[in-house]
Amino acid sequence: MPVADGVRHGGAEPKGLPSVASHDRDRAAAFSLRLAEAHQELRRLINEIRTGLGQRRLTDDVLLTHCLAFCAALTTHHHGEDDGMFSQLLLDRPDLTATVANLAEDHGMIATILAQVSELADRAAESGGDVLEPIGRELDGLAAIMESHFGYEERTISEALDEGVADTGWSDDVFRFGTA
Repeated sequence: MPVADGVRHGGAEPKGLPSVASHDRDRAAAFSLRLAEAHQELRRLINEIRTGLGQRRLTDDVLLTHCLAFCAALTTHHHGEDDGMFSQLLLDRPDLTATVANLAEDHGMIATILAQVSELADRAAESGGDVLEPIGRELDGLAAIMESHFGYEERTISEALDEGVADTGWSDDVFRFGTA
């Protein structure tokens, strides 16, 4: 098979037609879509917890388990962005430095809220659910901040992701939250 520009072709290309996009380019073009899908999954997870707060009296560690799993997923996602995706993105697009700084600042604010949610969930598990209302308020605020943050992130870096950014292993944490 002929190889041109790192692309394997099944045979000679007809003259005058563009070459087939490389696998790496196709993968890069999918990054913005995968980012939006990851954000949608995080929205689903927080909404599931918020809905569950009002539908049952928690007498065991169910709330703690769900909250901690969500907190871990969102934390892993943001660490993958901060420690991998953003660094790689800035190598090719230093013009996004201010945008990435804003996103990283949001991550710090969200981490503070996640710590509060985790603490409240732990107290709820110990007390049989006596602090469900404060958890609900924290989760409502967190959901609003996440929505704003995710929208800003998708608007400001999706095009750059689709232009291509090297995946040095960061995509697993960003898109799959450290789970298989």
